[in-house]
Amino acid sequence: MENPDANACAETPAPEALPRPGDSYVQSFARGLAVIRSFSAAAPQQTLSEVAAASGLTRAGARRILLTLQTLGYVESDGRLFRLTPRILDLGFAYLSSMPIWDLAEPSMEALADQVRESCSAAVLDGHDIVYVLRVHTHKIMSTNLGVGSRLPAFWTSMGRMLLADLPEERLAALLRDLPRRRFTPRTALDDADLLARIRAARTQGWCLIDQELEEGLISVAAPLRDRAGRTVAALNISGQANRTSAKVMQRELLPALLRTAETISRLLGTRRG
Repeated sequence: MENPDANACAETPAPEALPRPGDSYVQSFARGLAVIRSFSAAAPQQTLSEVAAASGLTRAGARRILLTLQTLGYVESDGRLFRLTPRILDLGFAYLSSMPIWDLAEPSMEALADQVRESCSAAVLDGHDIVYVLRVHTHKIMSTNLGVGSRLPAFWTSMGRMLLADLPEERLAALLRDLPRRRFTPRTALDDADLLARIRAARTQGWCLIDQELEEGLISVAAPLRDRAGRTVAALNISGQANRTSAKVMQRELLPALLRTAETISRLLGTRRG
């Protein structure tokens, strides 16, 4: 699942939209996260002014946070430009290492990718986005490279719709109300009723296929990964090129293998004591 502007899909909340400081909200910590999130593939290194503008802070405020992060080893600077260091990965790794699913899923995903000769990914839901937590590459099939931590819009990805299908209707309606809309391709579904119908279809059939809604030429099919309680905790997908694997072929020949793998991983999750 594939979007030339993948990193642009994850927007940092505007300063005025953030909660007010209080006993349950530490504003300085939130500002520090905003500074970290201002860096992206499109802006891997920035000046102080650019960081301040991107995070909605004053230059003085951004400078204090950058220097703190630099002291802690999460940011480095040549005196003018600031960039994140590899230590920032520790923050994400803490999440990945706390979840048993990734260790359980990877061998099965590698076997699936070898069998179908297509890329295989796992993702979780975060607001309007999916976040990639595991990826097994085969061919380069996208206009942008995706890896662990990459974000894509949930409503226009197969994994996203599979994850949205597990939400209560009220939560789904709330997400739709403030959903940023963009026509990625002529096939992109934008109407509320159309999107809801497709998500509900995924819920009913237990899988979801996206045919070139997010990027021309890209098709993907996803299945849910469920925990012991039957909750969808992640989604698993196969992605391929339309000129090599049509939607009909993917559904007929690849979907059964995907469903078997998703069931295997879900069964492992169900027996894992944690």
